[in-house]
Amino acid sequence: MSTKIPGEKSKAMLERGIPLFRNGLRYAEESQRAARRGYRGASQIIIDRAEGDFIWDLDGNRYIDFQNGWATNPVGNAHPEVIDAVHEAHKRYGFHYDHSLRYELAEKLAEIMPNQALPRFSYEVSGTEAAESAIHLALCYTERRYIITFSSAYHGEGLSTKLVSGYDGEKNRYLEAWTGGVIHAPYPYSDNIPAGMSEQQYVDYCLWYLDNHISDSMAPRDNIAAVMIEPGLAEGGNWIPPSNFLKGIRALCDKNDWLMIADEVLTGMGRTGKMWAVEHYDVVPDILVVGKNLSGGIEPCAGIAARDEILGNNPLSSSGSTFAGTPGGCAAGLKTLELYERYDLVENAARLGDIAAEIMQGWEQYAVVRQVRTNGLLMGVSFQSPVDDQEDWYFARAIRSRMLENGVWAISDQEVTIRMYPALNVDEEVLREGLAKMEEAISYVDRHGQVVGDSPDWPTGS
Repeated sequence: MSTKIPGEKSKAMLERGIPLFRNGLRYAEESQRAARRGYRGASQIIIDRAEGDFIWDLDGNRYIDFQNGWATNPVGNAHPEVIDAVHEAHKRYGFHYDHSLRYELAEKLAEIMPNQALPRFSYEVSGTEAAESAIHLALCYTERRYIITFSSAYHGEGLSTKLVSGYDGEKNRYLEAWTGGVIHAPYPYSDNIPAGMSEQQYVDYCLWYLDNHISDSMAPRDNIAAVMIEPGLAEGGNWIPPSNFLKGIRALCDKNDWLMIADEVLTGMGRTGKMWAVEHYDVVPDILVVGKNLSGGIEPCAGIAARDEILGNNPLSSSGSTFAGTPGGCAAGLKTLELYERYDLVENAARLGDIAAEIMQGWEQYAVVRQVRTNGLLMGVSFQSPVDDQEDWYFARAIRSRMLENGVWAISDQEVTIRMYPALNVDEEVLREGLAKMEEAISYVDRHGQVVGDSPDWPTGS
């Protein structure tokens, strides 16, 4: 490893490139202000190449990849078979809309949907567009005006997905007047539970809120179209919902004639050790949002699956894009599903998730660790400051920086959680090595304090 992260080549590229992008004019000033306050910016790298379980930066340093293209590379980085399939599709079709691969992939997806109960599919380019498509589909089918979503939820960066997300209020700045059809409900976190409630009491309260408070004071229940939930709040911190919460939502949807939309862009396609995370909870949604893992991390491909009557006969709704269901994206999806079946990747993710959970269960002994959460290979650790005058997220970022210096790449935005999404076919020894290096980073910061941080006013790259 380079003795300093970023190395000289990566640093030069960052200094050259960051000013070109959003907030680039603030970069030098904020970096200097951070330095005056005693903080060093979080360790950053620029990727030079990626292969399998690893990435390399411009300075030749190799890292175990727990970031995984933001959970988009289920079969590892740059899988050669997926690349070959995409290349052949490009050579054969170029880009045309009505090619046979879009039909073949839709057939395969219908076969693997929960209980095979969502046989209709509509392609989109990204998870953001797919989430927006699901929302409009629900509104048009029910002819109602309100969507319920949850605190800390993240559904994308499009206009409507910013409005329905509860991940960061700053993302809705100056869009406040557009949020009239969105109701945000509390999510039953497993930590920082209010009012001295037990976890089960908090679940009961959140379900009561959905069934009573919303209809009493926010919107008539017969004007609510759907409840949209991630069966694992991924961007919000890899929170794992209790089983009875998902079951309770399904029951409330049935009772009130609401649709249940499961946003499985990140939790789906085996990430949690089931093909779909809702399968942990024995519920079947009415609409399921698909993305990320669908195309092996090589080509954009996403979409929504729904019940027959919702997507099969709903003339008011519309969605799509020029680049929705491209030949390359569908070829990548077909090859990815073939690899899933050939190597039993969903079962493999469950097995590796059990190994990770066993390794991580002892980490709460460290003063800086607040909570460990895992569901298959959806893994997160929340951190806390052991001193009053330091922000919790300083410690999360310090640990993430130490991990990077140890050769492990994970995700920590300006948040208190480090999130890990290794490939579903990650080598077991690589997984164990990466988690060992993460524990070393936790132990180091636990002993030495917050030694690597950021200006709280400048969210550097992930």
